[in-house]
Amino acid sequence: MRILKKFFALIYIIIFISIVFLFTSCNSLGEEKIQKVGMLVENSINDQTWGNKGYKGLLEIREEFDVDVYFKEEVKTEQEVDRAVQEFANKGVNLIFGHSSIYGKMFDNISKSYPDIHFVYANGGYSNDNLTSLNFSSHAMGFFGGMVAGEMTKTNKVAIIAAYEWQPEIEGFYEGVHFQNPNAEVLMNFVNSWDNKERALELYNQMNKKDADVFYPAGDAFSVSVINQVKSDGNYAIGFVTDQAELGGKTVLTSTVQHVDQLYLLAAKQFNKGELKGGIFTYDFGDDVITMGEFSEEVPKPFRKKLKESINEYIESGLLPNEK
Repeated sequence: MRILKKFFALIYIIIFISIVFLFTSCNSLGEEKIQKVGMLVENSINDQTWGNKGYKGLLEIREEFDVDVYFKEEVKTEQEVDRAVQEFANKGVNLIFGHSSIYGKMFDNISKSYPDIHFVYANGGYSNDNLTSLNFSSHAMGFFGGMVAGEMTKTNKVAIIAAYEWQPEIEGFYEGVHFQNPNAEVLMNFVNSWDNKERALELYNQMNKKDADVFYPAGDAFSVSVINQVKSDGNYAIGFVTDQAELGGKTVLTSTVQHVDQLYLLAAKQFNKGELKGGIFTYDFGDDVITMGEFSEEVPKPFRKKLKESINEYIESGLLPNEK
């Protein structure tokens, strides 16, 4: 009888352990945990703008979660993406960031082959179960930068040197200039590249000869080169993506800043909790991932106050000043 009781007690213990193990396993299946993280960069992490901000985000993820991180630069073609993703997968990476809109379609094509990896990229329209697009609502960002330019121009000529015509911040900047200063003329041209410094400086010189005195270089590596020349010529600039105040002192009136590093860290936290969904998500001033940068002392304090009030009203209402 005593042996029988011991047998049933042993069976009970085995069943109890099995249930606990099964419950724990089911819970773990519902949660994603970061193992290792990879990042693909279209150009360079040393461009002092977009590429560098993405890399900073990767380093913040490494520090936050104490995991290995990897990155690859100059990854532009589908073949290069395929090779890089396979290499990341072999290393045990389960979260990959594509730091450009170009990765959307490529990730959409490849993601189904890697169901254990979640893919994230910036500013695009592709998504699926393990593909997430993080978008910046940059029209408003451009608008408020345009307001500063319209206020500060002395010649009533403001210039946009953008990478591509489709950038939402370009239309926003144009509208912001005219809202603040209906008499201002906006000169506009496109480099058709994020990084072609020579072409950007050529366009700058053309616009400088037309008496433009506030410039918005809305690109990656070339924005730094343009701002340096703007400073040399005694003109004004609006910084792009990063807070570029340190480049120009009084020259950089403010910057339109996208905190992509913070957004990537947020996505990583969501993934680690099992809360990162496939889909297309948009972020704006109200999400604290878009801000205006430091203001030059050249910008009058009353105008700075007015601008900050306009931004707060936009956060509350969703309406830009010209939409009221």
